[in-house]
Amino acid sequence: MRATLERAHLLKSLSHVHRVVERRNTIPILSNVLLRAAGGELHLKATDLDLEMTETTPAMVEQPGATTVPAHLLHDIVRKLPDGAEVSLETSADGGTLSLRSGRSRFSLQMLPEADFPDLTAGQFSHAFELTTAELGRLIKRTQFAISTEETRYYLNGIFLHTVEVRGTTMLRAVATDGHRLAQAELPAPKGAAGMPGVIVPRKTVGEIEKLVDGADGTVSIELSDAKLRLSIGPVVMTSKLIDGTFPDYARVIPQGNDKDLNVDRDEFKTAVDRVSTVSSERGRAVKLALTEGRLVLSVNNPDSGSATEELAVEYEATPLEIGFNAKYLIDIADQIGSGTMAFRLADPGSPTLVQDGSDTSALYVLMPMRV
Repeated sequence: MRATLERAHLLKSLSHVHRVVERRNTIPILSNVLLRAAGGELHLKATDLDLEMTETTPAMVEQPGATTVPAHLLHDIVRKLPDGAEVSLETSADGGTLSLRSGRSRFSLQMLPEADFPDLTAGQFSHAFELTTAELGRLIKRTQFAISTEETRYYLNGIFLHTVEVRGTTMLRAVATDGHRLAQAELPAPKGAAGMPGVIVPRKTVGEIEKLVDGADGTVSIELSDAKLRLSIGPVVMTSKLIDGTFPDYARVIPQGNDKDLNVDRDEFKTAVDRVSTVSSERGRAVKLALTEGRLVLSVNNPDSGSATEELAVEYEATPLEIGFNAKYLIDIADQIGSGTMAFRLADPGSPTLVQDGSDTSALYVLMPMRV
């Protein structure tokens, strides 16, 4: 194999695919990126056996061929080359090393044969549809923070993507929960999504999708089956296994009868929670909300370090209520809401609370209270 390409093109492609590769691997080939040069292109592929990322970039191919080299090492080398440089890649005659040349720099990298590189066979996809990068990014951003990190409840370690009927309209809905909070976002289902299987997209895959759509324009092609998802954005194709499990009946925990309405300015509320929680303990993180007509008092009491209170003017006309929440969870939800009004629907100190953006009902958040 012998190919030459611009450093910028190679770095962009490597920065996408190398993230899939785990830093520590017991299987040597999984530490490598597959490079295949042919037909004026360099094709790159990396996998961890659950997630596979491929990307194609223009190259001047003098001799077609393929090999694999350490992914993170290659990325670090190319990242440190000067802007505007050209990179030449050439495999040795004995098939043992890849020679990388750029300007006065020379590197020789150990190779493993292409034949050993695993292929995440995609199989058949039953459903295919398209979303804009902005739409997919919005679904992920509004729900990703609530994904559980508790490995024992593996079926909560991702976003549940499915279609539902809402007042006669088919909606594509994303839901995530860790048992303490729940986030739900939806948009009108695109053509081809109706009847798709409900799938749980793993946390690592969600993180990679978020990075790919962040700041990107255009459309994303999504293909789904019961076991796999394939996503195409421009020259990048990502194939991922899905979590094999049953997502819980989340609709049961979304409160329907909460009758105490609180409306508060999002920016004021977020900064006030952040300030008073400064004295909270890392373990507790509890902040108390004391509500009376037109007034909210936020307070934190930490026996080890002190206490803090802050008062806000709010829209609240129901009976007085005192309820506690995890300060970090309140801030996480506030971060998903655009500047404007946070609308709380409360019931009592022991029941879940519903939170929405005062001007956007396409997303909702459920938060379990804490004892304070």
